Amino acid sequence: MSSQPQPLEAATTTASATVRRVLAVIPARGGSKGVPAKNLAAVGGVPLVARAVRACRGAGHVTDVVVSTDDAAIAEVARGAGAEVVLRPADIAGDTATSEAAVLHAMDAHEAIRGAAADVVLLVQCTSPFLTSEDIEGVCAAVIEDGADTAHTVAPFHGFVWREDAPDSQGVNHDKAFRPRRQDRPQDFLETGAAYAMDAAGFREAGHRFFGRTALVRTDPARVLEIDDPHDLARARALAPLFDAQATALPTRDDIDAVVIDFDGTQTDDRVLIDSEGRELVAVHRGDGLGIAALRNAGLKLLILSTEQNPVVAARARKLRIPVLHGIDRKDLALKQWCEEQGVAPERVLYAGNDVNDLACLALVGWPVAVANAHDTVRGAARAVTTVPGGDGAIREIAAWVLGPSLSTTPQDPHPHP
Repeated sequence: MSSQPQPLEAATTTASATVRRVLAVIPARGGSKGVPAKNLAAVGGVPLVARAVRACRGAGHVTDVVVSTDDAAIAEVARGAGAEVVLRPADIAGDTATSEAAVLHAMDAHEAIRGAAADVVLLVQCTSPFLTSEDIEGVCAAVIEDGADTAHTVAPFHGFVWREDAPDSQGVNHDKAFRPRRQDRPQDFLETGAAYAMDAAGFREAGHRFFGRTALVRTDPARVLEIDDPHDLARARALAPLFDAQATALPTRDDIDAVVIDFDGTQTDDRVLIDSEGRELVAVHRGDGLGIAALRNAGLKLLILSTEQNPVVAARARKLRIPVLHGIDRKDLALKQWCEEQGVAPERVLYAGNDVNDLACLALVGWPVAVANAHDTVRGAARAVTTVPGGDGAIREIAAWVLGPSLSTTPQDPHPHP
């Protein structure tokens, strides 16, 4: 999946060179009765709104991603994940407000800022946690390439639908007096509620998401889940390890030229011990040292980049025989300058971090990585997340992604930190 928002010029049809501006709008208001703060609920360790932003950013046709919200916390997470934020007024943020109203408002606000109208607009729901970039590409392509006016995700459906209608219950999609075999019935489709694409001008005129010719874009039925209550959320969290493992792409040596690593909370567990003399002690993982040595031996450029001005950071860097920049307030500016000096393109850099002061660096590089115990906003901004926490071998895990099975075991760190 792409780690950066696609440039406006990136979306083109396969049939012509016409530039298409595709705006993805994710409505995410703060109020929720079924699941309090639902859009910030974490599934697979990532807030739902950040999962939706990731899926949109990974779709090649999408040029801009906007989260429409009335909630400051949601806005912070959305920005951290790489979306623009449009603050929604109260009159379209209540329980009775429609998704269409939020999309129209976001379109107006985005157009006022960018000075250009969208050609295609998407409505993407963050309550569908297993929505994929491929699903979003599918609805985009149906409108951009196949000429549909609207498109939405559906899943094949074979159930018999009933309605209670006094004095007797009735079959909706079947005659209850005759139960045909599944293969003898017409194929029904269930609207997933996850992703909708609309011709922008037609949507403005119609004011709703279904007008003109509507295309159905099939998705994997196993991934169809809408979070409306705590039970849905529990199911999503139980399924996340399976589905996220299938969807996550990890960096290889062919993808990167440099690895830049935060220190506190990334190479350590973020705890500090202070002795009676005021000296600080931290714990590091032996496997991380071996991973860093292997990355260096593979020809990758390495750097430790830390906000803290601390002798411990410098001592660890000397042990590992890699350069360090510490006591840095603007880590993103320091990283950009280092890339220029080293002749490394930022999109070929892997940056590993854990807290909000890493967000600017994560947005700068092609491979933003968060450790397992990172702040939620950092996890939301990451392209990949380690399975182990900082200080527990996270850097060794990253090295194994990049260099492959040769690092599948955990030998001793050749440069242990006392």
